[in-house]
Amino acid sequence: MSSTPAALTAFTTEVFTTLGLPDEDAAVSARALVHADTRGISSHGVANLSRVYLPLLRSGRARQEAKPERLVDRGPALLVDGDRALGLWLAAAAVDLAALRAADYGVGVVSVRNGTHFGAAGFHALRAAEQGMVGVVLANCGHQALAPGPSGGRKLLGTNPIGIACPAGEHPPFLLDMSTTTAPTGKVRQAARAGAAVPTGWLTDGAGPVHDPAALDSGAGWLTWLGAPGPAEYKGFGLGLAVEVLAALVPGAGLGPTADDAADDNIGFLALALAPETLRPGFAADADRLFGAILDAGETYPGIPESRLHAEAHARGVPLADDVRAELDAIADDLGITPLDRR
Repeated sequence: MSSTPAALTAFTTEVFTTLGLPDEDAAVSARALVHADTRGISSHGVANLSRVYLPLLRSGRARQEAKPERLVDRGPALLVDGDRALGLWLAAAAVDLAALRAADYGVGVVSVRNGTHFGAAGFHALRAAEQGMVGVVLANCGHQALAPGPSGGRKLLGTNPIGIACPAGEHPPFLLDMSTTTAPTGKVRQAARAGAAVPTGWLTDGAGPVHDPAALDSGAGWLTWLGAPGPAEYKGFGLGLAVEVLAALVPGAGLGPTADDAADDNIGFLALALAPETLRPGFAADADRLFGAILDAGETYPGIPESRLHAEAHARGVPLADDVRAELDAIADDLGITPLDRR
């Protein structure tokens, strides 16, 4: 079954407002989830309403009436305490603030602590690109540790995602959205719900590959780093640790290796916006040349496949798995709102 992006966004927005989010925060949060579904990243889309965001809001781990506070404001650089706001809109607000400062200074950097799960990193990075900026968005996983270092032992870091976006002139924006582990937790858990095995290389038990996705949550397996197996795994771990430094150590967020309270989210973000045209004229023309040359060579680049899927979703609808559709119906019944199929 499928739904139009507009209907899915309206439904998701009403879910969030019914749960107590202010209207604009709810609207941005809904767009973040539908962004993922329209670009083929259903592991980070509306399927997470019942699995991630409703539990966060109903438990109080994410606060509906959060009031983020600017702790440090020094021209292009800011430090913000997120007050446990829902990360979907908090990260978007951080990007907007970074873009505002970049318009004045050429660069804007917003460092955030006390955040919560922020969805697909690419949504936030693309938000900067849509304002003419190069956007970089990083997040750690708070105190949640899901993968050990290359030598094994105890788990140290989370998936620590990276989002980088760049306007590409006449071409679709460059959009890199990736975890520093081989696969994000969302895709592993999506496979578990579907009763499917995960590809070789996603999970390991230290002795060899694990194909049962349930092993991630049972503790019988853990995520691998990009480049695993082999010495290249150190590069993926290095990227993950770099994100931990930039997104968590800098603002004072929860650190994975110090997992003294796994329920204490305290996720850290880094939102960076760079206004290239304020630094030198001609960036847009050069971006056209760069990305055009890649396409002329018969190659693609991150952002092209997602743009095609986005266009297809708007033309034909967003495909929704049966179990996701059933969960959305259950949410509508629980909250007393209009079901998706009646929109």
